Amino acid sequence: MKKITAMIKPFRLDAVREALADVGVQGMTVSEVKGFGRQKGHTEIYRGAEYEVDFLPKIKIEVVLPEELVERAIEAIKNAAKTGKVGDGKIFVMNVEEVIRIRTGESGIDAV
Repeated sequence: MKKITAMIKPFRLDAVREALADVGVQGMTVSEVKGFGRQKGHTEIYRGAEYEVDFLPKIKIEVVLPEELVERAIEAIKNAAKTGKVGDGKIFVMNVEEVIRIRTGESGIDAV
C-alpha cells in the first residue's frame, strides 16, 4: 500500500476529487493548510499599506491505496491540479506498512 499526499491550490480541489474518483479512489482526507515553496509568498496591499504574505493557502489531500492504483492516481492529480503557474503544488508518495479499521478490526488493504 502507498500513501499519496498532494498539496494543491484550493480552487483545484473539486477537479482533483473528481479525477481521483474516476480512477477508483474511494476515500480521502482533505485539510486546509498554509505554506510556501519556491514561490516564497507574495506581496499584498491592505488599506494602502504593502505587506508580505509568507504562507499561502493550500489544500492537502491524503489517500491510501493499493500499489496498482498509485500511478493512475498520480496522473489524475497531476492533470487535474495543473494550472501551469508557480505554486501548483507537490505530490509525495510514501510506503504504508499497516492499516487497521478501528470499528471492525480489519487490517491491510481490506481496511482501506
